[in-house]
Amino acid sequence: MYGWIWRHLPGNVWLKALLSLVLILAVIYVLFQYVFPWAEPLLPFNDVTVDNQ
Repeated sequence: MYGWIWRHLPGNVWLKALLSLVLILAVIYVLFQYVFPWAEPLLPFNDVTVDNQ
């Protein structure tokens, strides 16, 4: 998959590396802004089973 993306990016090696970095940053931004906040209520991280007695 990464090879397919690399082959389809335009330009020389430096431009491909820069575009790859931009794509990675865009994916990280979308994950943190939209996907993780949507998925947080569905995850069981706040279900604490230890009692304070």
